[in-house]
Amino acid sequence: QVRLVESGGGLVQPGDSLRLSCRTAGIVVNRMNMNWFRQAPGKEREFVAVIKSEGGGTEYADSVKGRFTISRDYARSTIFLQMNNLKPEDTAKYFCNVIFRGNAYWGQGTQVTVSS
Repeated sequence: QVRLVESGGGLVQPGDSLRLSCRTAGIVVNRMNMNWFRQAPGKEREFVAVIKSEGGGTEYADSVKGRFTISRDYARSTIFLQMNNLKPEDTAKYFCNVIFRGNAYWGQGTQVTVSS
């Protein structure tokens, strides 16, 4: 059974950093394209970043390029999202996502609030 559990969110000030984690079960993270999405109140869920399977590289939304870094730890079956220089517009609930055997799996999300 595929499970995704996000953690690491919180309330921070503009310019601060956070590292989100997505602990997985039921998949081999190196063999999957692993995604981060986010959803702000009243807005649609949007793509943030992907780390592609087995050395396929990474891609980012334009709004986070140069500030966010996605990575994975195979031994811990975990995906990370390092977020630097956070801005108020980064405030959202962040979700981990994977497509496995034709099904989309999501975690419960972790809230990130950037406010002075």
